Amino acid sequence: MITTIIFDLGAVLIDWNPNYLYQSVFQEEEMRHFLENICSPAWNEEQDAGRSLKEATELLVSQFPEHEANIRLYYDRWPEMLKGEIPGTVEILRQLKEGGFYKLYALTNWSAETFPIAQERFDFLSWFDGIVVSGTERDRKPFPSFYQTLLNRYSVKPEEALFIDDNLRNVKAAEALGIQSIHFQSPEQLRERLVELKIIA
Repeated sequence: MITTIIFDLGAVLIDWNPNYLYQSVFQEEEMRHFLENICSPAWNEEQDAGRSLKEATELLVSQFPEHEANIRLYYDRWPEMLKGEIPGTVEILRQLKEGGFYKLYALTNWSAETFPIAQERFDFLSWFDGIVVSGTERDRKPFPSFYQTLLNRYSVKPEEALFIDDNLRNVKAAEALGIQSIHFQSPEQLRERLVELKIIA
């Protein structure tokens, strides 16, 4: 029986995307090249895992000095990447919170230095019974140890948990630990799955 629901945050509840900042800086193709090869997802994941923003920035500036100004924009104007909440999913979270039948947690890959900006902006983050932030733990999805941190801290049994994430890699990692999971694609698809599972009416 499901007693606990664990949400990812970025692209599930919060619309975060570097494109929102860089589309005002580059043409489409240049932006794609910059975000795939310079300020890349792999580089960003190291900040999610605890590397400081300063160290990350200086590393790239040393590697790509010709892009220094645009590299520094990444964290100087980071709040511009946060477009807002994803209303349909936040409404599902509200329904679950008001129902009171499930413990609600968040397990997020997020830099410890930028997460407070999101906490200040999004009131719904206070609805969770607990949030485990990768940058604080210096560990991240999809590593099993990161999921285990949440399970241990809040005494959650894997077989009683449901995990929701937009990244299939992270979903598969949760399933390997015996946690039933939903690969999030849209609020509508999530609601359908939760209705099928009889978690919401």
